[in-house]
Amino acid sequence: MLENRSFLDFASASRAVLAFLHQRLGFDLWMVTRAEGDDWIILQTEDHGYGVKEGTVFRWADSFCSQMVQGRGPCIASRSADIPAYLAAPINQKVLIGAYAGVPLTRSDGTLFGTLCAIHPAPLPSGVISELPMINLMAKLLCGVLEQELSAEEQARRADRAQAEALTDARTGLYNRRGWDRLVSAEESRCQRHGHPACVVSINVDGLKKINDEQGREKGDELLMRTADAIRKTMRQQDIAARIGGDEFALLAVECVRAGAKSYCDRLREAISANGVEVSVGLGIRDSTMTISDALQMADQAMYQSKNQCQIIAALPANRTD
Repeated sequence: MLENRSFLDFASASRAVLAFLHQRLGFDLWMVTRAEGDDWIILQTEDHGYGVKEGTVFRWADSFCSQMVQGRGPCIASRSADIPAYLAAPINQKVLIGAYAGVPLTRSDGTLFGTLCAIHPAPLPSGVISELPMINLMAKLLCGVLEQELSAEEQARRADRAQAEALTDARTGLYNRRGWDRLVSAEESRCQRHGHPACVVSINVDGLKKINDEQGREKGDELLMRTADAIRKTMRQQDIAARIGGDEFALLAVECVRAGAKSYCDRLREAISANGVEVSVGLGIRDSTMTISDALQMADQAMYQSKNQCQIIAALPANRTD
C-alpha cells in the first residue's frame, strides 16, 4: 500500500506511486518522466513487460505525453487508436500501445517538468477513465515532493559553493581544479537524479606560453585576468567557472539545454575577444549517455580541433584561402 512506503526523496516517492497505480489500475508500464528540450527521459518505471529501462531517452515530440500536454489528446485513452493524435504519434512505431494514461508534472512556477504516465499493449475497459482524479492526486503529491527536493538542492548548491570558496585560483579568483572537481561531482549527482541538462565549455588562451616568454609573466597574467573577467560577466549565477590549468579554463553551464548551448558558447567567446584575448573554445554536452567529466573531454577535443584549424589557416600563404 502507498501509505506504508517511506518517501525519502522524489525517486522513492515516484516508485511508490508507480507501484500503487499499477496495483490499482493495471497498465503494464507506469513511468515518471522528464521533458527537457527534445528529450523525453524515463526517470522511474514500474514495468511488467515492456522492458523500458530507467534512463532511456525518447524524442519528446514522438510521445503521447507531448500530444496530451498540448491538449491534442485526453489524459486517459482506454483505446488509444481511437485518438487521431495518438494514432499518428511516432512512438507507435517503436512501442505497442493499446491504452494510455498521462498527466503533467509541473513546477511551482507552472513550467513543465515531465509527466506521470502509463501504457498498456491492449485496450482497457472505458471505466479506467473515471480514475483520472486519483492519477491527478498522485501527480500533485509527486510535484510537492519534487519541489521540496529541488529547493533543498538549490540550498545545497549554495552551500557547496560557499565551502568551495577557499578552492580558488590566486590569479583569476575563479575556482581552481580542486574546486571544479568538487562542485562538478555534486552537479553530476543532481543531473543523474532529475535528468538535468548541462553543457561544458573548454577555453584555452592562445599563445600564453609565448607571451610569457617574450613579454613576461605580468603580461600573461593580465590576459588570464581579462579572460576570467569576461567569463564572470557572461556566466549565469548558477554556473561554475574554473581555471583548471595554466592556460585552460572550464565553464559548466548548469541546466543548459542543447539548443541554447552553442549560442551561450558564442557569447562567451565574443566577450573574451572583446576583452582583448584570443582563445580557442570547445563545447561538450552532457546527456544520459555521458557524465559531466565526459562532456569536458569532448569539449577539450573540440577546443584543440578548433585551435589546430586556426593554426593551419594562419600558416597558409596570404593568397591562399583553402
